[in-house]
Amino acid sequence: MSAAAGTDCFAVGDHLMPLDEALALLAGRLAPVVTPEPVPLRAATGRVLAQDVAALCAHPAEDRSAMDGYAARHADLSADAPVTLPVAARVAAGHPLAAPVPPGAVVRIFTGGVVPGDLDTVVMQEDCTGHPDGRVTLPAGVPAGRHVRAAGGDFRAGDPILPAGRRLRAPDIALAASAGHATLPVFQRVRVGVFSTGDEVREPGEPLGAGGVYDGNRHGIMAALETLGAAVTDLGRVPDDPSVLRTALDAAADGHHLLVTSGGVSVGGEDHVRDVVADLGALHFWRLAIKPGKPAALGHVGDAAFVGLPGNPVSAMVTLLLIARPVLQRLSGETVTPPRRYPLPAGFHHRESGGRRTFLRAWVEDTLDGPVVRLFRSQDSAMVSSLGAAGGLVDLPAEAGTIAPGDPVAYLPFHEVLA
Repeated sequence: MSAAAGTDCFAVGDHLMPLDEALALLAGRLAPVVTPEPVPLRAATGRVLAQDVAALCAHPAEDRSAMDGYAARHADLSADAPVTLPVAARVAAGHPLAAPVPPGAVVRIFTGGVVPGDLDTVVMQEDCTGHPDGRVTLPAGVPAGRHVRAAGGDFRAGDPILPAGRRLRAPDIALAASAGHATLPVFQRVRVGVFSTGDEVREPGEPLGAGGVYDGNRHGIMAALETLGAAVTDLGRVPDDPSVLRTALDAAADGHHLLVTSGGVSVGGEDHVRDVVADLGALHFWRLAIKPGKPAALGHVGDAAFVGLPGNPVSAMVTLLLIARPVLQRLSGETVTPPRRYPLPAGFHHRESGGRRTFLRAWVEDTLDGPVVRLFRSQDSAMVSSLGAAGGLVDLPAEAGTIAPGDPVAYLPFHEVLA
């Protein structure tokens, strides 16, 4: 893989690390671990482009009509009075005219039709008057080149159209197809194994039993990683047994670029993942200056990178979006850009953040005075319902004081980090 596995690239000091510092460390220490492959357009959506892509043809390839109407030579039109000219032919899209247009004549043309020869102007049919004898009257004062889409006006052969590192969306596929590409060079998907630990964890659909908890973390993590373009393997649940954990992790490392778990990496008596990962490779704690989600474990098991997320559901999801997401992006070759925050007025009171950058579950509500950000009723990191109720996160800097209604805050919608 990259420098990640074999050289302890995740190793850092033990200070409380600001999020921006953590992201800068990831940027400097991670590189793609996957190789390029050509895939057909139909399979390219959600994949990361491995090379810059240039157009194979011009678009449009010839001058095309932008309207239904009549194509004429501008020199045959008048700035002062309507002119009546013969209609020599009919041109529909996909049926270019083979013969030249006689001097002083026009052609009936439809949207997308190739503008013939030295004709250079299209007049909308609504502005023209047809006559029974086959002639048409065109209005005065039509500008030269009106309603003509010039050849290469969108792009020309050889023009760059898509940059390497882009995770391809439907509009990108449309652009590539319009530029003549049947296949695209993309990186293979990063293979990510996801597992959960804990004797109390139950699979949804099973009887819960006394002391049990359904495994929302693993399913949420897998869903997020798949949304972000990973090829995810469900490694299921592993009991709090060091020997079983060791066997499962050792086996998973061979077939994956990245392993992700939640919980089990703290210092509790049943947190065995920490020791097993350290024994099989390396494990480093990043004490992040964020709330929720201060602890994040990064390291490697064999040649697979390892990310250990907190066990509380909200902390796990927030840390996944803030830390595991850029890890995955860099391993996959995707260009990483900061997700956009939107400045909006607060619709809540909030006391000081206590010296840590704080992410509050929130949503945007339309009011008579415009949109405002509302907070979920409880910010307890175990409140799973808040993940469904929230539309995003309020991102408060560590130095933020008390927030009052109307104060501007930075709102990070989930669609900026899960799309």
